This record gives sequence, structure tokens and C-alpha cells, in this order.
Amino acid sequence: MNHLLLIILFPVALSLVALIKGTSVKKWAFGASLLPLFFTTLALSAFNPNGGTQFLVDFPWIASQGIRFTLGIDGISMLLVLLTNILVPLIVLASTKHEYDNPNAFYALLFFMQAGLLVVFTALDAFLFYVGWEAALIPIYFICALWGGANRIQVNLKFFVYTIFGSLLMLIAIIFLHLQTPGKTFAIQDFYALNLDTQTQGWVFLAFFIAFAIKMPIFPFHTWQPDTYTEAPTAGTMLLSGIMLKMGIYGVIRWLIPIAPLGFNQWGPIALALSIIGVVYAAIIAFTQKDVKRLVAYSSISHVGLIAAGIFVWNVQGLQGAMIQMLNHGINVVGMFFVLDIIIRRLGTREMSAMGGIAKSAPQLAITFLIVLLGSVALPLTNGFIGEFLLLMGLYQYNLWAAVIAGLTIIFGAVYMLRAYQHIMLGESNKVTAAFADLDFTEKMVLYTICGLIILIGVFPQPILNLTEPAVNSLLQVVNAKILAIH
Repeated sequence: MNHLLLIILFPVALSLVALIKGTSVKKWAFGASLLPLFFTTLALSAFNPNGGTQFLVDFPWIASQGIRFTLGIDGISMLLVLLTNILVPLIVLASTKHEYDNPNAFYALLFFMQAGLLVVFTALDAFLFYVGWEAALIPIYFICALWGGANRIQVNLKFFVYTIFGSLLMLIAIIFLHLQTPGKTFAIQDFYALNLDTQTQGWVFLAFFIAFAIKMPIFPFHTWQPDTYTEAPTAGTMLLSGIMLKMGIYGVIRWLIPIAPLGFNQWGPIALALSIIGVVYAAIIAFTQKDVKRLVAYSSISHVGLIAAGIFVWNVQGLQGAMIQMLNHGINVVGMFFVLDIIIRRLGTREMSAMGGIAKSAPQLAITFLIVLLGSVALPLTNGFIGEFLLLMGLYQYNLWAAVIAGLTIIFGAVYMLRAYQHIMLGESNKVTAAFADLDFTEKMVLYTICGLIILIGVFPQPILNLTEPAVNSLLQVVNAKILAIH
């Protein structure tokens, strides 16, 4: 059977099994979550980065409406499939530290969300892409609503309204594009082949952009994010920050810019400016945070702003930087939220003022936290360095001042992250932190894996860059040819 079909179908099957598994679901879930990763590894071993779209799945779905079930993987998709299926087992393992009411429903929703994410990253039919987009949204809504914090209902409603509004705009744009295709199809290549006028492409660009900007999020569409990240259960926060926001970034690269290149030519500078504003704004707000989860939430907005900026300059360095940084950001932010989860579970508070001196009683936590933090602030020989280096190089080629302003995220990030580390890990112990327990076996498994990935990608980034480069170059050629044709 096709590797890709197995990668998609297994999370769906796991979701159904989780519902009926009974009380042993927690022990079963981690082992089960490794199956999609196993099939992804098989697919990766057989994947040729220079071979275009591979593992094609294509059959009629709703034939009367031109809708097909079409999936495929190129280098860009493969990176995100790999990210999803590496992080989900880690998130499942991290979640075993919590006792959830109705764990069967929790793990069923988590696996169903995984399936939705994988469909988004591999869909070659716009209708199927939209179905995956919504299928990923609904589980995370229930995960946050059922197992979140005290203010979860209010916060979750805001998140849902934002994302549904964006999804509606995208759906309207998809229907419009479908009606413009000669064969009334939803195929991505047919959308790419459309020759719409500049004004029409401008409207299509805006509709898609708002949907993707909310999901990422980009300033000023970010206001749902800090509250949601704070109130969501840790597994929900990891899913949102580690994987789900990549849907928006991927959407911009795969769907937005190639479909509406003239719209991008028109609105791209504004999108770039918003991305750079978000980098600086979120970093400044992060300085003022006393709640550790909110600090990392704003840090995430800042880092994602830099990734978005790298995309909107639309050159090889910017796009390659965005590719590898999507992977790195996912790994680092999941590591960061897990470290904070350990601390919050032990201390019963998110306030930095109640922390201090934890390193004395928990040296292993202190070391792993430091490695994750250094990856996040892009220290050389950690995973974040090569990504942010390429992003800034791409921005520099576009405009010197854009690179200078966006580069402030590295300085600001280092300051507020190291200051947070000092507050949490160093300094004087108090009655609670003096008795802080170090990492247990499960926590070591999660954090050692994350730290290993941070160092491995930092030292050997080339395999990741080789994986994505042909697909990136191909997309660049498609878009640039369309833009040049009009001039």
C-alpha cells in the first residue's frame, strides 16, 4: 500500500481505537503514536528530493463537483509530515504526566487532529485541503474547551471565532477559483494555471492571507494566541504552537503566493511589514510578562513573524530559512512548553516571582532547559541558528533595514529568555523550590529526545536543507515566471 495513504489512515484508525480502548488508553497511546512515524521513516527512505511530487494518491471523491481525493508529497510536504509525526509521540508521552477526565476522548481527538494536519500538508485538491484544515481545528477546540484552564470557555470562543472567520474567507476564495478553472476542478495545478487579472488576484490574496495570518498568527491577527496558549492544557498548547501554526505558514507557501502571484506582488510588501512589526512588538511585550506561559507565547509570535518575513521576501535563502525554521520552531517550542509544564505541575503556579533556585535541586532539568532555551535564541551549533541565519540573509538581500529590524528578535529573545532562566532556575530558593524534584524517566525521554534533535540539526542541518531545496526552487520558478510575464 502507498506509504502516504498509511501515514494518513493510521491516525484516523488510532483515533477510533482510542475511543473504545478502555482504561489502558494512556499506556497504549504512546506506542500507537509511533506507527505513523514508522511509516513516515519508510516514506523518507524511499523519497527522492529531486523527484517532484511522490507517493501520489488520486481517486474520485465527489465526482459531480470535480472534487478528488488527491494527496502527494514533495520536499516541503515531507518536512512538515516529518515534523508532525515526530512531535505527536512526544506530545502524547508528555500528556501521560496528566490525569485527564475521559482520556479516551482526549487521545481520540489528538489522533484525529494529527490526521487533519497530515491532510493539510499533503492535499493537492483545494476542497480536500479545506476539509483537513477544518478537521484539524475542531479537535483542538474541544481539547482546549474540555481540559483547559479556568477561563477556557471565553478564551476558546475567541479563538474559534477568529479561525472560523478566516476559514470562511478562504472557502469563498476556493469556490471562486474553482469556478474559474476550465474543468470546474479543485486541483492545485489547475489553480496555479489560472491567469486572473491583478485586481482579482489581489482579492484572492487578501482572502487567503487573512485565513493564514490568523492561524500563524501575524500581527495584528495574533490577539487570540497568548490567551489560548495560556489557558489550553499543555498538550493543546504544544499542538497549537508546535504543529498547527505551521498550517498557516505552509498555506502561504503552497497555496497563497503561487495561486495569486500578482496579488502577492501588490500586497506582499504590506504583509512583510506586518510580519516585521510582529517580530519587534511581540518581543517587547514578552519583556513585560510575569506568567511563564504567556512569555513563551509572545516569544513564539516574534519567531513566527521572522519566518513569515522570510517567506514574503520570496528568495531562496528566505524560503529555505523558513523551511528549516518551521521544523526548529516546532521542536523548540514543544520543548519549552514541556519544561514549563514540569515546573508548573511541581509548583502549582505560572508566576515567575514564585520561582527561583530550581537548578540546585533539579540539575538535569536545568541543563535540558538551557539547551532548549539556547536553541530558541539561535545560539550557533543549535538548530535555531541556521534557520534564523538564512532568514536574515534572505531579508538582507531584499532590504538592509528589514534585516536589521527583524534581527532584533535575536537580541531581544536572548535577553528575555536568559532573564527568565535566571529568575526560574538560578537565584535564591524558597520553601517550595528547595524541595523541587528532578526529572523522572518519562520527562527524561521527552527532553533528551528534544535536546538531541536541537544539537543534531544544529550541527548537521544540510540533510534538511537538501530535502526541501528542489521543491523550494520549483515554487520560486513558477511564481517568478508569472510575475515576469505580466511585466
